[in-house]
Amino acid sequence: MRTIRLTSEIDVRRLDVFLSENSGLTRNHVQKLITMGNVTVDGKIAPKASISVKADSVVEVTLPPEIPLNIVAQDIPLDIVYEDSDLAVINKPQGMTVHPANNVYEGTLVNALLYHVKDLSGINGVLRPGIVHRLDKDTSGLLVVAKNDKAHVELQRQIQTKQCRRIYIALLEGVLKTDRGIVDKPIGRSLTDRKKMDIVQGGRNATTLYTVLERFTNYTLVQFELKTGRTHQIRVHAKYLGHPVVGDKTYGYAKCKFNLDGQLLHAETLTFTHPTTGQELSFSAPIPPYFEKILNTLRNKNS
Repeated sequence: MRTIRLTSEIDVRRLDVFLSENSGLTRNHVQKLITMGNVTVDGKIAPKASISVKADSVVEVTLPPEIPLNIVAQDIPLDIVYEDSDLAVINKPQGMTVHPANNVYEGTLVNALLYHVKDLSGINGVLRPGIVHRLDKDTSGLLVVAKNDKAHVELQRQIQTKQCRRIYIALLEGVLKTDRGIVDKPIGRSLTDRKKMDIVQGGRNATTLYTVLERFTNYTLVQFELKTGRTHQIRVHAKYLGHPVVGDKTYGYAKCKFNLDGQLLHAETLTFTHPTTGQELSFSAPIPPYFEKILNTLRNKNS
């Protein structure tokens, strides 16, 4: 266990911003350390990431020791859409967990990456090498992983500053009446079930754009664009709209007539600026066959 000690030279609006810019830690990592109570400001435990840091304040971060785990590289089939010396873009299948957690250390995307992709960024530690952002286990689609720390920091910066464009496709329960709109509601841990996220006062700002693509008798196909990247953001905002994602047993209905293994939510398009060349890159992944099959069934019923 080691401690980082920093002194602020100027007033800073947010603690997590100050630390991510001065400690070498990612903002996501900093926020988790604050939640764990591992960050103090002038000797007092920081209550949240958004508190202001004043000039001459002393900020200390206690880093817990790394867990000595041997994450095994596994020859799991992986759909690598693009790869170069800095990054790789992966089309993740539904049902695959992104990184080891909760005593699950095999069969994850990280296990597959360690086998197929060399020299992953170590900035997120032994459990999440190369992982810049994540998708839920039962959400399919595109994500980018970093192969060096420089690329990792820059890609994560683009996500945090809304320069990375992420577009999802989802089938929602019921018929959404408005053609397009914005959900701008803060998301935090549910006050009644800590395993879930919810729209809560004092939660983190969360903004999602939506556009109706197609309407069926009892369902709506919708395009979502993330302007922020909160945990379960689309699923929580879809629930707020009164139209949860089909197959989402956590935020939607316990029973689904389509016999699904997870929600019909797919990360279809990913656009970002290459961290080294400065070139804009854009990738798209088609809706998975099981998703398309349901859409065709609904279309045939409507015809």
